[in-house]
Amino acid sequence: MKALNLVAYQQFEYTDVPDPSLAPDEVLVEVKACGICGSDIHGMDGSSGRRQPPIVMGHEGSGVIRELGADVQHWNVGDRVTFDSTVYCGDCHFCKRDQVNLCENRRVLGVSCGDYRRNGAFAQYLNVPARILYRVPDNLSFEQAAFAEPISIALHAVSLVPVQSGDSAVVVGAGLIGLLVVQALKIAGAGKIIAVDLDDKRLALAKELGASVSLRADDPEILTKIQEETGGDGADVSMEVVGMTPTLNLAIHCLRKGGSAGLVGNLSAQTEFPMQAVVTREITLYGSCAATGEYADALRYIASGEIQIDPLISATAPLSEGADWFHRLYKNDEGLLKVLLQP
Repeated sequence: MKALNLVAYQQFEYTDVPDPSLAPDEVLVEVKACGICGSDIHGMDGSSGRRQPPIVMGHEGSGVIRELGADVQHWNVGDRVTFDSTVYCGDCHFCKRDQVNLCENRRVLGVSCGDYRRNGAFAQYLNVPARILYRVPDNLSFEQAAFAEPISIALHAVSLVPVQSGDSAVVVGAGLIGLLVVQALKIAGAGKIIAVDLDDKRLALAKELGASVSLRADDPEILTKIQEETGGDGADVSMEVVGMTPTLNLAIHCLRKGGSAGLVGNLSAQTEFPMQAVVTREITLYGSCAATGEYADALRYIASGEIQIDPLISATAPLSEGADWFHRLYKNDEGLLKVLLQP
């Protein structure tokens, strides 16, 4: 089969690779669409350490079942599906508590981090356990269904933070996940939503998708402006969707006393931490990793239009052109958000 293979850092080959072999509990999916994630971009250059070549990346996919493993039940050849990016075991302590994102034997599609190697969906075919599948409604395209993974991340993150009806919220980072978090907060009942970023176009898009206010992160008066927008006390909740020291500090300092911060971004492995502000203001932090089955909700929100994804799609292209799109996203000078590749 054809695949987009990362053969060395910054170097792809669109080439033939062996067809997947099925375990008894797996299905063979003919991939119809797969989105390029920011983590794939950071994997391409080696900065994350989680995409060690050679590896076929890709974990935001959808497609059609073409073959069933011997033990697979309740699925049929021809079913339209998407799948969790996390291959969880289903048997460990965390899986039995429905915390599949924390599975002790967790494997992520399209990741090779030294401990394991699992090829992903930038290929014609992909083998995945039937337990991680979700059925795609007939009224959704495969491109729309490929958004179930990033939307599930946003929904999971917002579900961890105690958002009450009418609460004020600050979203630090208006990239793709941040823009989905804005929409997830709106669904959760947040009132005034303040989007923060350095990109004016993304800030405008955040307002189009549900933010009440947009502020530039480099505004020296940003904390004062957030206080003014939230009645003088600070926001009830914040969502940090970048993962760097300045954005983490902003997400904490913008909160009222007793506020809550959801931490989603992890661009930096370590950051400086404002310990005194957290302790003396009794701030609660919620770390968020991947998702715990929010895919069905994600698909439902796409179908209902409660989460808009069309404004987030920058391009749809053949998988054979994937290397070019990876490098364009890496340069980050065109304002691209989501690029979907079609095998």
